[in-house]
Amino acid sequence: MTTPTPGAGRGDNPWTFRLGLLVLTHVAGTANIVSVLAMAPVLTREFGLDATEFGFLITAYYGAQAIGSLPAGGLVDRLGVGQALVICHGIMVTAALVLSQATGFPMALAALALMGIGYSISNPATARGVFDWFPPERRATAMGIKQVGVPLGGILAAGNGALVTLVAWHQIMLGVAGLILINGVLCLWLARLPHVAPSAPRPHPLANIHEVTKDWNLNRFVILNGFYNFGQTNFFTFLTLFMRDAALASQPVASLCVGIAQASSAVARIGWGVVSDTLFGGRRKGLTVGLGAAAAVFLGLMVFVGPGSGVTLGLGLALLLGVTIASFAPLVQTLSVEATEPRLAGSAMGYNMMGTCLGGMAGPPIFGAIVDATDGYGAGWMVTAAVVLVGTLILAFWFKERSR
Repeated sequence: MTTPTPGAGRGDNPWTFRLGLLVLTHVAGTANIVSVLAMAPVLTREFGLDATEFGFLITAYYGAQAIGSLPAGGLVDRLGVGQALVICHGIMVTAALVLSQATGFPMALAALALMGIGYSISNPATARGVFDWFPPERRATAMGIKQVGVPLGGILAAGNGALVTLVAWHQIMLGVAGLILINGVLCLWLARLPHVAPSAPRPHPLANIHEVTKDWNLNRFVILNGFYNFGQTNFFTFLTLFMRDAALASQPVASLCVGIAQASSAVARIGWGVVSDTLFGGRRKGLTVGLGAAAAVFLGLMVFVGPGSGVTLGLGLALLLGVTIASFAPLVQTLSVEATEPRLAGSAMGYNMMGTCLGGMAGPPIFGAIVDATDGYGAGWMVTAAVVLVGTLILAFWFKERSR
């Protein structure tokens, strides 16, 4: 396993340069996919897609993540955080470039799948970095800080959703590729940090995967994370389209809604980590249950969003869902790396992300099919709320938090 090392210069304090690179990794990766979501009305018109077909674009992204997450966790455990992140950025740059050149649905589908494969490496790698470099009593705080890169990337992407009214979406994706490339080059520094590989004889690459999948408590955790991400993915995938179609908001206002959700999540992800480490004494489960229950209520209230004054309700719910369904990731990622032996932290995180991505893969086409079948969004929001509630109940009654 990787062990904390003093290093030199910028590497002395993990709270500065190292953690900053982990944050920027999530900024770059999230800007990639959320730019697609923020520009959804433009892309659906460009490629002639209905709601179900657009949902399948997001399924390709999360499906590729689900496939890649388990081997990604093993990759991180064997190669170390730095080398894994360099590989991650290389794949994500390629995906953004392919999407920028897409001329139809099949090429866009391939680009989104490649994007998912690249991002599947980021969560195990960054979570492993937090696990290795920070003490248990500050681990959720560090996890929350590195996860703030997700909403920061979302805020940047929300700006792209407004910018697309002035600049061609192809050019915007080229800009995103440039951002990813810059951070990938910076991650070469992390690749220089010492990594202690497993002692000889080396286990088979699938050995760690087999070990974590035998843990039934972890299996239940993986399943409930899929249900939580079902809600988060549907929220972000259809928020812009929903505000345009149901609330009749303009493209800039719909993008503002995404920006509000991402900005509130940026604050909440750090805040929930600090609360977990301090007020809850390092316990994560109860707080995560509360976030899930509140999110289920707010998702259900989305059915009341409509034109006129309903736009204000939509903006308010975007804020509330930003601090709940969009902010549970730091807590569940900390639970994940703490749920098993330290040497299996990367593999456990990869396994958890597989379940998370399966939920993200299933949600959008189901939601899109409901929208197409009912010619409205209400039933989709209610189904989404119900799925998140089921995940909350599994966490509350069937998952046992491991003592540290």
